[in-house]
Amino acid sequence: MISAFANIWRVPELRDRILFTLAMVIIVRLGVAVTLPGVDAGVIKLWLDDQMSGAGGNDPAAAVGALLNVFSGGALQQCGLFALGIMPYISASIMMQLMTAVVPKLSKLSREEGGRVKINQYTRFLTIAIALVQGFLLGQSLQNPQNIPYMSGIEKFGPLIPDPGWGFVLLTVLTIVAGTMLLMWIGDQITERGIGNGISLIITVNIIAALPGALVQAWKTYIGGGKAVENPFQPMILVGLVALLLVVIAAVVAITQAQRRIAVQYAKRVVGRKQLTGQTQYLPLKVNYAGVMPIIFATAILSLPTLLIRSIWANSAWSVKLFEALNPPSISFYLISALMIFFFSYFWVATMFQPSEIAENLKKSGGYVPGVRPGKPTADFLDFTMTRLTFAGAFFLTIIYIIPSLLVSATGQKLNYIVASFFGGTSLLILVGVLLDILRQTETHLLQRHYDGFLRKGKIRGKYDRRQGGGAAASSTLIVYLWAFAAVLVLLGIVAWFINRSPGVPTP
Repeated sequence: MISAFANIWRVPELRDRILFTLAMVIIVRLGVAVTLPGVDAGVIKLWLDDQMSGAGGNDPAAAVGALLNVFSGGALQQCGLFALGIMPYISASIMMQLMTAVVPKLSKLSREEGGRVKINQYTRFLTIAIALVQGFLLGQSLQNPQNIPYMSGIEKFGPLIPDPGWGFVLLTVLTIVAGTMLLMWIGDQITERGIGNGISLIITVNIIAALPGALVQAWKTYIGGGKAVENPFQPMILVGLVALLLVVIAAVVAITQAQRRIAVQYAKRVVGRKQLTGQTQYLPLKVNYAGVMPIIFATAILSLPTLLIRSIWANSAWSVKLFEALNPPSISFYLISALMIFFFSYFWVATMFQPSEIAENLKKSGGYVPGVRPGKPTADFLDFTMTRLTFAGAFFLTIIYIIPSLLVSATGQKLNYIVASFFGGTSLLILVGVLLDILRQTETHLLQRHYDGFLRKGKIRGKYDRRQGGGAAASSTLIVYLWAFAAVLVLLGIVAWFINRSPGVPTP
């Protein structure tokens, strides 16, 4: 594996793609720290310092706050330029995928030449609309931060918005939309000129950015503050949590890679001037075909509307009861979450997996499943097989989704929700999936240049079908300019940090 890392820099195209991706990642992370215009950054700093010194994590709103904070890379909690992150584009993409599978005109357009480009254009327009609505709601809620569950207690450090009003809301909306579109453009550039899928990589970077803070919180909970002296078994709990994390990651990798391989036999046929003998190939059906989409749907339906309702009707008893019923550790939360994950798993497979089309293509190409007649019997066999696989995948997703909440409850609310989010849920599934995809693409570049990859054997080796980056790699001159620009931004950030740490700045 060490030689594989050394071989990366011997492939010019792969080296340029990695450097370009890293430069874009630095720009994304620096944009998180830029506060929205009209927001008092000093109040946020005092409040965040108080949050880091406190226990935190025992409020049901902390689960939603941790999820939103992780996906935005901390920008939402810090009221940053990229406060909404890339989630408006993700929401628009999911809506367009579902509409393409349901609406006949969009389905026909997707199969036409140039139709996919048109659908991508519609997705961007829908992204702007979603960002406008969410930016307006964010601007309105920031004027009354005491009603926001994930920013509770910030009002005691002073007014977050010194000059509230419609001017602030309008400026916030414009800034939020501009930041979202910039992130979307950066994601497209990474996909085209870098390594990995740009949109997924931005989410992954934001998730990883919360890891150091989670480690510090876990250390303070079980090691720091004299707790190891009061209870000598506290460090052993931390060791057990690390072991559980490794087991969960291994399980996620195994299920993500798991496939049911359907044997397909091809008869002897003539293609052009060549006569191909009968051969056997395999049709891979993934156990977790829906991926992380059911969890995203369940999270959006359960968390975001209830969070919005509690923010608007903060003093209503019914909104508090609804929020508590649809958040852990309520039993109704686990039951409704499981039902929604199963429903959306089957719904996603029903809309995206077309057994009749697959059976028809096999019949036209002279392929058949041994023991199954071509045509409708083959479609019924594939549908029955995928139904059983979907049940196993949905059951796995349900277990992964509720692990963080169960950990917080099992530890007596001592474990922070930000720490628990790394033991399962959406964060871990996206993190593992994106890292596996980057590993496959890097492996592909190395093997094509006759270098040894990361693995001598295994399922990842030789996966050429997952390669991204269809465009040419960025030029060396562009990479130099990008890194120079990133270096200037980093220096400005360091200077700003030293200015904020000067004696003239009040401390809590």
